[in-house]
Amino acid sequence: MVLSQVYLSVVLLSLLSVFTTAAGVALAIRFAERDWAIALGIGFSAGIMLLISFLELIPEAAETASLPAVLAAVLLGGVLLFSLHLIVPHVHLVDEAGERGAQMLKSAYLVVLGLVLHDLPEGFAMANSFVSAPSLGVLVAVAIALHNLPEEFAMAVPAVLTKRKRFLYGSAILSALAEPVGAIIGLIAVDLVPALNAMFMAFAAGAMIFVSVHELIPMARRYGKLPLFAIGAGLSVVVYLVLRLLI
Repeated sequence: MVLSQVYLSVVLLSLLSVFTTAAGVALAIRFAERDWAIALGIGFSAGIMLLISFLELIPEAAETASLPAVLAAVLLGGVLLFSLHLIVPHVHLVDEAGERGAQMLKSAYLVVLGLVLHDLPEGFAMANSFVSAPSLGVLVAVAIALHNLPEEFAMAVPAVLTKRKRFLYGSAILSALAEPVGAIIGLIAVDLVPALNAMFMAFAAGAMIFVSVHELIPMARRYGKLPLFAIGAGLSVVVYLVLRLLI
């Protein structure tokens, strides 16, 4: 596949995030105050991210790079997102669900910023997976798109509660574009230094593992809907297995 075709394919795949963002916002408008829907979505989101990270990205990276280097890249991805978490005044999504007024608006801004910080590595993951193997790239793109649906829903909930439509739609556009931008950055970097491909995949896996463990799982615990979280996680396994059979 020539370079121009790779770029075009990756950009088109990354645009799946635009559709899932729109769907997530629509669901938030409809179910913004229903904890059961948020808990179910969080479980699915965490499950699909962990499955893709441990069963796809890390093993694929280990085929072309040494295991110590891959593990170091995974650790770097997690540490970098943790550092950004400390530097940027980021708050957990669950803390915003019951807030109102000026504090709600401030929290909604922080939630959007936190989401964009880990949407970029997802773009890296999809782009570099496609460079490694187109079928893997498609699998990762679809899995990330499915994961983005409940994630964007959770992001949109505090924005919906601010009752400011312009802010809501602006946040959705910013979040939707983060993944295509990340994909393009990843492609350019790998084009300049091909050896970075495996490292980018491992880095993205570390970032997604951090988001699942540090953000999504504690969020579900705070909602007190662990059975629904477990159902969502189980559903992610079923969807993952179906995707593996189809792609």
